[in-house]
Amino acid sequence: MSASEARAKDLATRLSDLGLTTRVEPHATYTSIEAEVPEALPAESWREVLDVVGEADRFGLLASSLTGRTLWAAVNEAVPATGDVRGPGHQR
Repeated sequence: MSASEARAKDLATRLSDLGLTTRVEPHATYTSIEAEVPEALPAESWREVLDVVGEADRFGLLASSLTGRTLWAAVNEAVPATGDVRGPGHQR
């Protein structure tokens, strides 16, 4: 499991602890977390939910009358701090 997946699973667990149903999916450059948000989520719970997703690299909320509200967050894969990141012969 990559560091991104582990971090995303931790965030998903914390959202689950707040009563949300979550899904975690690894992608090539990030790991995503989605959670269905019930209509009756209390204001106090929203604060806690925002504290959790605020630790992700990016997050948002999709809302529609057909599908309800889905909270999403993404955790990026780590970028190498040093090394040959620009390819051979391009280092300075």
